[in-house]
Amino acid sequence: MKLNEIRDNPGATKERMRVGRGIGSGKGKTAGRGVKGQKSRTGVAIKGFEGGQMPLHRRLPKRGFNNIFRKDFNVVSLGRVQKAIDAGLLDAGAVVDAAALKAAGVLKRLRDGVRLLADGELTQAVKFEVEGASATAIAAVEKAGGAVVVKAVKAADEASAS
Repeated sequence: MKLNEIRDNPGATKERMRVGRGIGSGKGKTAGRGVKGQKSRTGVAIKGFEGGQMPLHRRLPKRGFNNIFRKDFNVVSLGRVQKAIDAGLLDAGAVVDAAALKAAGVLKRLRDGVRLLADGELTQAVKFEVEGASATAIAAVEKAGGAVVVKAVKAADEASAS
């Protein structure tokens, strides 16, 4: 087989219907658009238009709030870290931080920091330096003999301290 001999399987593609090409085609005259009116013309975009009445999407109240200062963390599970250690991509003896995780290929790109979650199991003692961690993740790391240093201090903690 050669590249110039590659073809789709028979019946895999369907030819486009040429509309408005005579009554013998089955889609002549009005080309399947019915008769007259705005929708039979070209350039019509009336998807949410309710005849001048206020459309539903504008009658309903706005909801929610988008915090522009919210931190966007990379979420990493303990199971994923253990998998990288087993594969030899991460050194369990060294401090595991965002840069180490990126170098190991666990993270594609660095965001505002790393948040550690307790999904999976950690079997080796590892020292983490992360911006956030769940309480169960910290407990699991300490149970395995490691330690977690949480660098970022939450604004709520600062407010309660002062």
